[in-house]
Amino acid sequence: MTTPYSTTTAPARFLLLGDSHAACVGRAARAARLPFQGGPVGSGRDFLGPFCDTDGGDVVFHDPEAQRLYRESLDALGVPALDRLTVPLVCTFGLAAHTVATRENWAVHRDPRGAYPPGFLRGDLFAGLVRAMARGALAFYEHAVGLGLRVVALMPPQRVPGMSDPRVFFAAQDVLHRELTARGVETVDLRDRVTDRSGLQRDAFCEADDTIHGNLAFGRLLVAELLDRGL
Repeated sequence: MTTPYSTTTAPARFLLLGDSHAACVGRAARAARLPFQGGPVGSGRDFLGPFCDTDGGDVVFHDPEAQRLYRESLDALGVPALDRLTVPLVCTFGLAAHTVATRENWAVHRDPRGAYPPGFLRGDLFAGLVRAMARGALAFYEHAVGLGLRVVALMPPQRVPGMSDPRVFFAAQDVLHRELTARGVETVDLRDRVTDRSGLQRDAFCEADDTIHGNLAFGRLLVAELLDRGL
C-alpha cells in the first residue's frame, strides 16, 4: 500500500501525499489518465503523532522510506522544496480515524457497561484528546497552509474495523474536520454520498478484501470532486 502511484506523461495536476487511503485516489486518477505525482508514503498510524520536521520552506520525514518517496515526488515535479510547489497538495495524513478510535485508547473513559459519560464525545476533553493524538498531522497541515499552498484533505472511508469504536470514529473525524477547516485546509467530504442509514460506507464503495479501505469506485468519486474544484 505504500508504493506511490503517479503519472508523468503530462504536467501533474496535483501532488498526492498520504497513507494507504490515498491509494484508491491514485488508482482512479491513473484510470482517468489524470496526471499527478505522489501516493501513499506510509500507513495511517504513522501520520498521527509527530512524523516530520519543518525545514524552512520544506519538511523532512522521520521515516527514511517516506522521505525517499516524498523527495522522488518533488523531483518529478521539478521543485526543490514544498514551498515551491505550484500545484495543489492533496493529502490524507491524520485522517485514519479508525486508528484514533482504537477501543483500547478509550477504555479508561467508559463505564463498566461500555458507555461514555453524557456529552463526553462532544466535549472539550474529547476534542483535546483527539487533537493531541493527531498533533503531528495537524502541525503538517498548518505548516503547508502557512507556506501558501492550496491544501485539500480527503475525509476517510466510513469503515470501522472491529478493533475500533464506531462512536469514537464518527466523533473523532468530526473533530478533525473542524480542526482542518480552522487551519485553512479544504476538505473533500463524501459522507452523505457513500453511506447508508447507519453512517457506514455502502458495499459499492468498499474494498472487498479488507475492513478499512475504499475501492476504485470511491476513488473515482474523490477524483471527480477534485476535478469539480478545478484540480
